[in-house]
Amino acid sequence: MLQHLENLCAVKRSVIRSENAYKRQHNCEKAPRLRNGWPLGVDRLLQIWQADSDQRLMDLFCFHFSDVGYTLEQKFLGTIAYGTIEPANLEAMLSSKFNGYFGFGLRRHIFFPLLGDGIFTQEGAAWKHSRELLRPQFSRQQYRDLDVFEEHVDDLISCIPRNKPIDLQQLFFRFTLDTSTAILFGKSVYSLKSLSSRDSAKFGKDFDTAQDFVVKRFRLLDLYWFIGGRRFREACTSVHTFVDDIIQQRYNSTDTAEGKEERYIFLDAVAEDTKDKKELRDQLLNILLAEIHLVAGQESALNRGNLQQMTYLANVIKETLRLFPPVPVNTRTARKTTFLPTGGGPDRSLPVLIRRGDNIAYCIYAMHRRKDLYGDDAEEFRPERWNDKNLPLYRDKTTAAWGFLPFNGGPRVCLGQEFGLTEASYAVVRILQKFPVMKAAPVGRSQEQSWLGYSSHNTEGVEKFSRERQKMTLVMSAGDGLSVIFE
Repeated sequence: MLQHLENLCAVKRSVIRSENAYKRQHNCEKAPRLRNGWPLGVDRLLQIWQADSDQRLMDLFCFHFSDVGYTLEQKFLGTIAYGTIEPANLEAMLSSKFNGYFGFGLRRHIFFPLLGDGIFTQEGAAWKHSRELLRPQFSRQQYRDLDVFEEHVDDLISCIPRNKPIDLQQLFFRFTLDTSTAILFGKSVYSLKSLSSRDSAKFGKDFDTAQDFVVKRFRLLDLYWFIGGRRFREACTSVHTFVDDIIQQRYNSTDTAEGKEERYIFLDAVAEDTKDKKELRDQLLNILLAEIHLVAGQESALNRGNLQQMTYLANVIKETLRLFPPVPVNTRTARKTTFLPTGGGPDRSLPVLIRRGDNIAYCIYAMHRRKDLYGDDAEEFRPERWNDKNLPLYRDKTTAAWGFLPFNGGPRVCLGQEFGLTEASYAVVRILQKFPVMKAAPVGRSQEQSWLGYSSHNTEGVEKFSRERQKMTLVMSAGDGLSVIFE
């Protein structure tokens, strides 16, 4: 026993010597530390859960980065982890050090009860294979004449009343569910045609519940397995049943062969690749998750060319994605000891040592609101900023390429980004043609709230103020919906 302990100590000393040599070789310095008030950083978890309950989690993250630094070290349940909103660091994690240095860590285990094995949870050869299966689905040829959207936008518009409040967030969820199932599965579920449909409503609720559990598992890192239970299992089962039923309907369809001739159907391609029904469902559910959250014209003559000429519309959508990125927070785990290129030292410009197994969270939401990238009015919605050639974002190539990242970047950049932008643009134009005047409807409670942020520089809490309520699962949505009145 004593000999075993001595061997472990020897290995540990060897690792430390190796890390110190690596640190000196690359001139690494420590990133500024987010101060904890309780042992093991338990207070960090409590702050996150309270902020999430109050629907102001992103404001908490923005406060920490502005208070401590754009790259920071933190202790979370006794484990050292890092956070960053530096474009150069994102480029390293997502691109230049993509192969070999950074991976998903525990993501597969955390996601598995809901998503199983699919493009979101896979790495290496399996991920590359899934991506190649999906790539033809989003070729421009698939939606060149916009007909894949037209029927479902018609259904969306038919659900909008005049002079009465309507929650657009719920309608757009159904709209993207309808278009996504149409293009991925070859047949739409047509949830907008039957707003009272229990199946679609239950799927939406259970999908949301399952994602809520998954993101809570993420926050516990190595202790993710504490989060689960009957409600989580039932929500996952409900989601799986919904997708299984769609798959079976496709198999039973008499027009499957005709559909294959007309255009590429992802379901058919995956079905040819595997006969395992669970694997088939996992792949489809992974893609469906991305498609549903990708989207938060002249009538029949509207086409892609028309949309491409609408530069202000493009800026509006770009500004929306800046302030409300679909996936506001993401993570990577170091496969081997490496470094982030910036964030360390007194002036926070030196490399930061990242040890094997360290977790790094990157917050797109906070990066997109940096005043040194987007100007003093970075918190404001101003589409015109994208016409400004002197926008600080464009100060260098790395910042310009990695400082605006609503669709991720590098080899895992979202394949469906152009499809999603076209879908959103088409829907917006068609709605405005029908309803040129709209206004925000009153909501049931104040969106503004005050709270205390605990700074690394002050012993007492700092009074902070949030202007909106945001619901966080794997993605972000308006906490109280998007109630609008169309005239």
